Amino acid sequence: MGLGRTWAVALTGMTGTLVEVQADVGAGVPDATIIGSTRGATKEAKHRVKVALKRSGFTWPNARLVVNFSPADVPKAGSVFDLALATSILCASGQITSEAARSVHLGELSLDGRVQAVRGVLPAVHAAVRAGFPRVVVPHANAAEAALVHGAHVTGVKHLIDLAEHYGVTVSEAVRRRVHSELPPATSAYQPLDDNTESPDLRDVLAQHQARHALEVAAAGGYHLLMEGPPGTGKTMLAARLPGLLPDLDDADALEVTSVHSLCGTFRPDGGLIRRPPFESPHHTASAPAIVGGGSGTPWPGAISRAHCGVLFLDEAPEFPSRVLEVLRQPLEAGRVVLDRSGTHTWYPARIQLVLAANPCPCGLAGDAHSRCRCTPHMVRRYRARLSGPVLDRVDIHIRVEQLSRAEVAMNSVPESSAAVRTRVQHARARMRHRLTGTRWATYAQTPGSWIREQTFAVGRHLTRDLERARDRRQITMRGFDRVLRLAWTLTDLGERERVSADDIAAAFTLRTRDTHD
Repeated sequence: MGLGRTWAVALTGMTGTLVEVQADVGAGVPDATIIGSTRGATKEAKHRVKVALKRSGFTWPNARLVVNFSPADVPKAGSVFDLALATSILCASGQITSEAARSVHLGELSLDGRVQAVRGVLPAVHAAVRAGFPRVVVPHANAAEAALVHGAHVTGVKHLIDLAEHYGVTVSEAVRRRVHSELPPATSAYQPLDDNTESPDLRDVLAQHQARHALEVAAAGGYHLLMEGPPGTGKTMLAARLPGLLPDLDDADALEVTSVHSLCGTFRPDGGLIRRPPFESPHHTASAPAIVGGGSGTPWPGAISRAHCGVLFLDEAPEFPSRVLEVLRQPLEAGRVVLDRSGTHTWYPARIQLVLAANPCPCGLAGDAHSRCRCTPHMVRRYRARLSGPVLDRVDIHIRVEQLSRAEVAMNSVPESSAAVRTRVQHARARMRHRLTGTRWATYAQTPGSWIREQTFAVGRHLTRDLERARDRRQITMRGFDRVLRLAWTLTDLGERERVSADDIAAAFTLRTRDTHD
């Protein structure tokens, strides 16, 4: 009879909170009560833990049992608390030592005592280490993932008897043989990797020089991109090759991206942290929660968060429901998604490059030289209006992708590879970082309008006169004005020039305001 305690981690979005799991075994009518704001699978944990302990050779206290999850005001959901609950009960009943009080335990229990893999181990262990609890016990299938956190001392366990032996309990050979004979064959805790892991190369895209240039500028500055053109012009191919032009993620971004994919259950720790920018391309039938995140209980990350530090590609963008497109407006500005539910405030990172692809009309043939389009003007206007002005105003680069001529297809020149373009992008970003030294921003796309205007005006106020006239004529908004300046500075860095010029601003204005509706 006594009090046992250990620790777990409650995740609310990307935020991990240390939770003390306390178990008290005392005199009274045999009963088990769990308190402390538990939900769903966590409230059911006592039933799983009771059966798992008995089938593993341990005893369930034949007394009054009270388990408290503290702090009580932090929501706790899911089966990740099973292992901590079992550990605290074993401590309270004297079946293992109190050493467990200095460790964090994460894992789900099967009825036969197996410790099952759980999602979100990486951000949970990271939160534990930051809170001063470097010793963590996790499912064996999650051990490699947990070990990616610097400073963590990880113990992986496959079964409750492994947990007991970790704390110095001697398990009889008979029990060990019985347990192992009952265990099913081990399965991987992670989704299988796609056999085709080779990234698509820009070398596959013939001609399309203007589109390739726009893609390079977008990669250098971290900009959003709209490509409009008839079907079969290579819009999807170009979008899929944008991640290959981006540099590897730094340590902080890699940890954040990997944590999101850990929560989604789509991360394999074999190669360490995710270093390459991700690419997400949801179908146009996807719902708003599928894109931005949501679900019952604690909201899960959506496609926009899985694409964090990478590319979110919306092919056939006008076919997406207007509600889906409109909910992107706030994340594009803030770089994060905030999901409010009753009693829960959750956020996920969403610093992405948005790439939109659209046809010029429902049939895709508007402007065709052979006049094959049969869409009425009303149909064309209605189709184009699906991409609202506020959404388009947040997209930095607007380009038109045309059908290739017979001469362009017949050219024997070898297109430039992704590696060659990525080298220029990396050099441009190095010059960009030098200009941004002393600020908290990594790319021009992240800078506020006041900063980019100040840098431009310092070179010469006369440079923006034509741009100001365009703004006065309502050709661009104030947001568009600032985005043109950011594009101009990116062109300056790609051209290895020290100061922005009027030509850079004019070229940037063309990238920004190309009329895709002619």
